[in-house]
Amino acid sequence: MTRWYEGPLAAFDTETTGVDVEHDRIVSAALVVQDSPGGRTRVTGWLVNPGVPVPAEATAVHGLTEEHLQHNGRWPSPVMEEIGRSLAEQCAAGRPLVVMNAPFDLTLLDRELRRHRASSLARYLENVPMCVLDPRVLDKHLDRYRKGRRTLTDLCEQYAVELAGAHDAAADATAALDVVRAVGRRFAARLERLSAAELHTLQAVWHAAQARGLQAWFARNGSEESVDPAWPLRPEIPAQAA
Repeated sequence: MTRWYEGPLAAFDTETTGVDVEHDRIVSAALVVQDSPGGRTRVTGWLVNPGVPVPAEATAVHGLTEEHLQHNGRWPSPVMEEIGRSLAEQCAAGRPLVVMNAPFDLTLLDRELRRHRASSLARYLENVPMCVLDPRVLDKHLDRYRKGRRTLTDLCEQYAVELAGAHDAAADATAALDVVRAVGRRFAARLERLSAAELHTLQAVWHAAQARGLQAWFARNGSEESVDPAWPLRPEIPAQAA
């Protein structure tokens, strides 16, 4: 029987105007599909004209200028529709979806669907089970006492994965996919008897525990920053509370 980390996987990543999932916008996105470790990847990419200013600090991260997006990007509405359908197709095909820091990318996509399509990510996935593998959550649970940051760049270094072109959506998605496979191999004794669907459920529990631990650390250090325990998608904030 093929272990989940040796079978077909898809990976999704976005580049954005900022880090606020409620108000920032997607400027590029990529979906990468691979049937087996080391196999050929099939990449679908989207470039978006967000219709709002692109801060210089965001451009400094991903290299996409407001002018470039205005001339080469597509309007958000049809792009969000295509992304929603594409993710649903992967879920329907039974491919686990690798998303690094899933509550960020999936929540931002959900808000873009609400903004431009009067829809939601849940509506696109209502007839198919979503199975997400988040390398950040997996690594933090399985190697919890390792010190240091756990960005995608850090995880690539830890698991000897090449990251060619960081902060390019396709490159980041491909690297996240390779990291998940590497995590599976390194911790095979603890993971190989679990299905990807079982891991999806466990990650929600693990992420909530990780969030509580981080929240406690903030409190001890006098920070008022809050940590959302929801995974892989944060619930919508009611309009009156936004």
